Amino acid sequence: MRIGMMADAYKPHVSGITNYIDLNKRYLEKAGHDVFVFTFGDLDYRDDEPRVMRSPGLPLADTGFYLSLRYSREAKKLLQTMDVVHVHHPFLSGRLALRYLRPLQIPIIFTNHTRYDLYAQTYLPMMPEEVSQSLLQAYMPSFCQAVDLVIAPSAGMKRVLQDLGVTSHIEVVPNGVDLDLFFKAEPLARSEFGFDSDDILLVYSGRIAPEKNLPFLLQSFAGLAQALPNVHLLIVGGGLQQYEDEIRSLVGELGLDRRVHFTGIIGYDELPAYLAMCDAFVTASVTEVHPLSVIEAMGAGLPVMGVQSVGVGDIVQDGVTGFLSSHELPAFTAKLTRLCLDRNLRAQMGDSARKASAAYSIERTTRIMLRHYEKLVYDSHPRKGSWAVRLRGLLERFIS
Repeated sequence: MRIGMMADAYKPHVSGITNYIDLNKRYLEKAGHDVFVFTFGDLDYRDDEPRVMRSPGLPLADTGFYLSLRYSREAKKLLQTMDVVHVHHPFLSGRLALRYLRPLQIPIIFTNHTRYDLYAQTYLPMMPEEVSQSLLQAYMPSFCQAVDLVIAPSAGMKRVLQDLGVTSHIEVVPNGVDLDLFFKAEPLARSEFGFDSDDILLVYSGRIAPEKNLPFLLQSFAGLAQALPNVHLLIVGGGLQQYEDEIRSLVGELGLDRRVHFTGIIGYDELPAYLAMCDAFVTASVTEVHPLSVIEAMGAGLPVMGVQSVGVGDIVQDGVTGFLSSHELPAFTAKLTRLCLDRNLRAQMGDSARKASAAYSIERTTRIMLRHYEKLVYDSHPRKGSWAVRLRGLLERFIS
């Protein structure tokens, strides 16, 4: 099959969606399919992989996103040769998919990766919540109705879409992870970082961004650090420089300079070794849909401390593979303290977490997604043969 992946941003931008597309593209190509990525960006950027089509756009500060309402002629022409197209952002990419593909009856599948309701509250604080919610309720149901299949990475995200008024059929298909990298990871030597063997190392990996709720995590860790002199927090990743500076300033204000350690952005192939060196994974994010970072940590054998919410709550089983807390600082800190104090509990939960992570292996999730692709392509064939569709296709090419 010729499979198109449409996304508003791709490499070098770092995000869960970027990692998802990259990993799935590689595994689909291993299965013998031709996979193309269609995105916006710097046309001078040289990708380290084949079949990435970039169209020009207006850069949005240093976010990695570009604003554009059209593809280049070359990208559009190639997109219209796909057997099936998978959309990963509903607004720019989603509208272009409907515009370019619907006339040709090329099947469109859409995965909702993001809690757009909570992102709006984070990045558009001046907009009343009722307004952003109303806009999503006006847009998402009609968009989901217009595509051929809607995918939610978790049961919780499916409920969120339904609460927004989406009545289309929604399949739950988890985003996959290459777990072999994490199952087989050899830990880095703690001595290289100045840690002792009996230190308790907590780790957060991911973007340093407002929606990740890092101030809450740091405030909880500050209380923990006062009680336990041998606990440390490793923050793996990076983000917008201005916000990263704010987080580093907060660490100083909380007196945690010697207890919180930043690695900056590291290569994805290095991540398993960092995780394997640590004792537990921590996150306070409540905006996740299907956090790959949590699954990766579980694959490395780490118990997870998180907030009960969509995404994290769908993956972590409270008391079995980690702890889930309400979004209240005392409750979160109390459970995190218990996890740090009980070495045997951490080992037990870590073993359970590693076993539970197998449900999210990329091999399994790719097989599931391929079945959806194949069914959509098969169902579309009778329609593709009609004269009406052929005529619309000719008209679409003529006016382009």
